[in-house]
Amino acid sequence: MNSSEVPPAAGVATIATPINLILFSLFLIIVYMRLRPTKNIAASLPQPPPPTVFKVFTPPQLLPYNGQNGMPVYLAVRGNIFDVTPGKNFYGPGGPYQNFAGRDASRGLACGSFDEDMLTEDLHGPLDKLEDLGGEEMEALRGWEERFNEKYLVVGKLVPVGHAEAEE
Repeated sequence: MNSSEVPPAAGVATIATPINLILFSLFLIIVYMRLRPTKNIAASLPQPPPPTVFKVFTPPQLLPYNGQNGMPVYLAVRGNIFDVTPGKNFYGPGGPYQNFAGRDASRGLACGSFDEDMLTEDLHGPLDKLEDLGGEEMEALRGWEERFNEKYLVVGKLVPVGHAEAEE
């Protein structure tokens, strides 16, 4: 063997070294990350509910908010209107409190009666002032109002027809 002859193994440069394999793997990962289809994160997030604007309602204006025809379920307690749509199984169509949907439920809740005769018949007349209720009934009504305040959003207030704040 001459000194000018190089042994065959020494003359062949191998590219399969550990460092080259690591670098090639990193290259493939970077190429994959750049070329992979991106998921639209904004499209996968649930849409927040539309903002609720505090509004003044008269009894006839409140009536359509009974859970039918795609409307939310509102009910009034002592002049405050609550969005009880999350409890639609109770207050919406077919629920045990469905008579109160879209109405002033104060007297019925105070008396513990869910009958329609607890509702004011004349929607264009004055609001029920609840003056004839006893102490126990008023206490029961305050309990209901506290429960609604803790659980549901207040979306408006109830005023009689013709009131200065009422939007016709």
